[in-house]
Amino acid sequence: MWRFLRAIKDGEHRVAPTTWAAAVAAVVYTVAPIDLIPELVLGPLGIADDLGLWGIFALLFVREQRRWDARRASGADL
Repeated sequence: MWRFLRAIKDGEHRVAPTTWAAAVAAVVYTVAPIDLIPELVLGPLGIADDLGLWGIFALLFVREQRRWDARRASGADL
């Protein structure tokens, strides 16, 4: 995973715009005071929407990492 993150940082792998959008949305939504399902009212159930958004981001991140691994394995020009 660290090699993958380094490849992103060094510009060896270009991350899809949807993955960037999901990452930004996950961070903003987590720290924003407005929430679809407020934790204050519904307790632990209120964290479900936050976890759902982070789950979507995690799936997109794994997809990006697999795409990067496939390009490395095929010997494509990185």
